[in-house]
Amino acid sequence: MKNKVKFTKPISSDHDGLRFATPEIVAKYRARRLKCDVLADISCGIGGQTIFFAKECKKVYAIEIDPVKIEHAKKNCQLYGVDNVEFICGDALGPEIIHKLPELDVVFSDPARPPKEKRRLLSSITPSIEDMINAYSSRAKGFAFEVPPQLTPERIPFDCEMEYLSLNGKINRLTLYFNHLKKCNRSAITLPSEESLCGSGTGEIPESEIIKKFAYEPEPSVVKAELLPELAEKMRKGDNRTYLFRIDSKRALMTSDEKLKSPLLKNQYVVLAETKVSVEDINRKLKELNAKNALIRGKIDPDNYWNFRNRIETGLNGDKTIHLYITDNSAIICQPLAGKN
Repeated sequence: MKNKVKFTKPISSDHDGLRFATPEIVAKYRARRLKCDVLADISCGIGGQTIFFAKECKKVYAIEIDPVKIEHAKKNCQLYGVDNVEFICGDALGPEIIHKLPELDVVFSDPARPPKEKRRLLSSITPSIEDMINAYSSRAKGFAFEVPPQLTPERIPFDCEMEYLSLNGKINRLTLYFNHLKKCNRSAITLPSEESLCGSGTGEIPESEIIKKFAYEPEPSVVKAELLPELAEKMRKGDNRTYLFRIDSKRALMTSDEKLKSPLLKNQYVVLAETKVSVEDINRKLKELNAKNALIRGKIDPDNYWNFRNRIETGLNGDKTIHLYITDNSAIICQPLAGKN
């Protein structure tokens, strides 16, 4: 099976293996972060991450309980030209497997989890983080685990670094780093830029009920890591402050009177106008602003989206694409700034 998005080569896989495989760009980044002499990749699957561990480490032990997946992993490592991987098929918690391994610098585990869950739970992953650490603590110096990125920091009861990763503007991975691999309490990184942010998650960002001259949508990794205060401080220019402007209970923009730039900002806007949440007022303002269409974000019933959008776009013949944020009290009309960075 081929995948032109996740991998640059036609990897060998079954459907589920390809679906859950780590994208190549993410695997390369994580392999650089975990570079060491000897690493064990537990629950290696079809080897998407194993390949790039092997390119950075002297020796990799790839352990997988599924004999079909481990055969795919062998083929994929061969395809990418790495030959420093020893494959072991079996239960990673079994004493017979653990005793085959030498002293390890790092144990990385991407545990199995249900394909679908109403709410992602740490208790659903197997083998569990606690069992892995207990089994390998006398043999490994550091641990890293991939867990569902839907988990919020408050739901992770470990002394570890929680690294949320976004890829092309969407949340993609959450990796937990233990022992000497921990750099801070929480971190956010965005790919492909590899811009990152570390913090404690205890800061506060002032809120404003008034939208300023510019509005910013932060990368989802920053939002998930709850590092908006750290991002605001990082971008601060002199006495000019960045505020939080709430769209609804789930969405918020950062806003400032200063034009700011950062790869950790997913979208950047100049605020053109603010008007009442009525079709007539919004349509009138869009015509004044020479708009050709409007992309709606915020508080609007999904079933009513296209009806509302068609009505506010009636009679538009301009050349601007407008972004419209709907709050309880007003419609914020924005235009994207040219160039993200």
